[in-house]
Amino acid sequence: MPALQHVRICDLSGQLAGAGATKILGAFGAEVIRVEDPVTQGRWDMMRAVGPYLDDRRGVNLGGGFNNHNVTKLGVTLNLRHETGRELLSRLIAISDVVTENFAAGVLERLGFGYERLTEIRPDIIYVSNSGFGHSGPYRAFKTWGPIVQAVSGLTATSGLPDHEPAGWGHSYMDHGAAAFMAIAVLAALHHRGVSGEGQWIDLASTAAGLTLQPVSVLDWTVNRRPGRRPGQPNGNRADHGGMAPHNVYPAVGHDRWVAIACRDDDDWQRLRAAVDSPELHDDRFSGLAGRIEHEDDLDRVLAAWVRQRDAAEVATELIVAGVPASVVKSPRERIDEDPDLARWGLFPTVHHPELGAARVEGLPLHLSETDWSIGQPGPCLGEHNDFVLGCLLGLDASEIEGLQRDGVI
Repeated sequence: MPALQHVRICDLSGQLAGAGATKILGAFGAEVIRVEDPVTQGRWDMMRAVGPYLDDRRGVNLGGGFNNHNVTKLGVTLNLRHETGRELLSRLIAISDVVTENFAAGVLERLGFGYERLTEIRPDIIYVSNSGFGHSGPYRAFKTWGPIVQAVSGLTATSGLPDHEPAGWGHSYMDHGAAAFMAIAVLAALHHRGVSGEGQWIDLASTAAGLTLQPVSVLDWTVNRRPGRRPGQPNGNRADHGGMAPHNVYPAVGHDRWVAIACRDDDDWQRLRAAVDSPELHDDRFSGLAGRIEHEDDLDRVLAAWVRQRDAAEVATELIVAGVPASVVKSPRERIDEDPDLARWGLFPTVHHPELGAARVEGLPLHLSETDWSIGQPGPCLGEHNDFVLGCLLGLDASEIEGLQRDGVI
């Protein structure tokens, strides 16, 4: 049986950080009920109408990001500016184990559903608030978005080349880290409740989650007081602290084709030098690690000249056979469509969406021998499960549900 099939989650979270967490829990069997605003209000999860798209169609149910992060979930619409909508949410919370949201701090409280109110509805409720800065401290009132969180947390400064401005991260990678922390926190709180009978409030700050994704930079400042961006700092493809050389990516034949090579020690270096047909690599300057690091620019130029004349896959295969750590810098096509290991792992299951059709979505990068994850249900269309949630779970009849729709409650 699924490990979390006994858990019901009233999920008001959206975008990536919150929706990603409840997706993980849903994949392990939790019943996740995704609550959104009705379409007439135009305040549904913005990811519904954001790409990537499968084709030229556009619409509230066709956004690739939403459908990827909301597989396994039921979809219900409730207008929380309407008294009846708030009453229905209260009834839904009363039969739920967990309430999740990733609004700015205080939003749910202003709607009348702060933690104290939730405990009145269900005393052992587990409530997760996933906001940019958490609910305490001088920044609690600030509103954030993925790129802003990454800048504040320090992630943006870690990306880029020497003597250039920070490159930043175009995608909200931090959101995925915050989602993982959120899922872990819910599991810990469920275990605590199982032992003690007590619910609790989980206050999560995404900026703090982003900070945990750069431990080397944090440690270097904490121990050595060295800033992350400084003269002479290695670029992102070289070893951070001079422990390996060569350690870089090199251009191969073809457009945007690259090979990554890393020599961990002198033994790797000797194997590389034997495999590469280049007299220049026998220069005495490169004999020891200290010399290779001192003359790393020249060493990279020699290797780049050798790789540039060859096919990336051939170079990587030849070096691997010789015992040198190497790999093609894989494109999405190579990694997702052409990698037999990934196919065996099953990381991209196919779901069948009523409007999108068949589409691959992200699975989870782990497997449990007894209670493994499963993703077969697509992301819900807006309000798709109103009849089931309001009728089967909350006990409303068909005429009552029709009246709610007529009145703009759902």
